[in-house]
Amino acid sequence: MDASVHRRLTVAVSWALARGATLDCLEHFEESFALNEEFREWLLCLEEHPELLYASVLMVPRDLSRMIQPETDGLLEI
Repeated sequence: MDASVHRRLTVAVSWALARGATLDCLEHFEESFALNEEFREWLLCLEEHPELLYASVLMVPRDLSRMIQPETDGLLEI
């Protein structure tokens, strides 16, 4: 995994864990459960299975010139 992506995920996971602990201390269990469900893949897969994170992390393609296709769908004709 790219080092910059790993750092970003580490920050997000750290935030989610700290936020979940705060919500548990405040006895906001529904919000804590929702947060854990939202970040489940990141919390469980970051260290053990980093290859599984590629399905849930959106990254901008490095070479956009290959991605450009003529737009034919949805053009407005007057």
